[in-house]
Amino acid sequence: MNLPPLHLRIVNKDSTIFNIKYYDVDSFNSLDSTKVKQVYGVCFYNDKVIIVHNGKKSTWGLVGGSMEKGETYEECLKREVLEESNMIVKVAQPIGYQEVVMGDKTIYQLRYVCEVKSAGNFVSDPAGTIDEIAMIDPKDYKNYFDWGEIGERIIKRAEEIKVKIDAESNYTH
Repeated sequence: MNLPPLHLRIVNKDSTIFNIKYYDVDSFNSLDSTKVKQVYGVCFYNDKVIIVHNGKKSTWGLVGGSMEKGETYEECLKREVLEESNMIVKVAQPIGYQEVVMGDKTIYQLRYVCEVKSAGNFVSDPAGTIDEIAMIDPKDYKNYFDWGEIGERIIKRAEEIKVKIDAESNYTH
């Protein structure tokens, strides 16, 4: 996993510049936890990936969201997955993180791969943001969102780690 970080520069409509670096990691222990603001998961339900539709922005994306005070990264992931998709995280492993620099401010956005199970039908997101979920073949994610080279790396790495999780699960059962 010694791949170099990926770099991306985004200029918003209001001319705000975001410099993003994406890193593959197996652990988030080395990060300054005060800078971790978001946690998202590539959530597998069997061989499908759960994606969510943000009705307010009219965009599709991964399940996840912002950290709440006092939460661990995995607690945030589990809460967000349950709230946004009505799925329960069974297993979660780090994929990597994005370091987002906006002027003199730096934040981290974590990415996990996880296996989930259903807690029932999705009804609604308590925040009122997510209005629909879909289960898709991971190879089809670009039909819903395209995050360029970083998105490719995240999805590819999620698929690779899922194979290992499945192998470990089969070995222990």
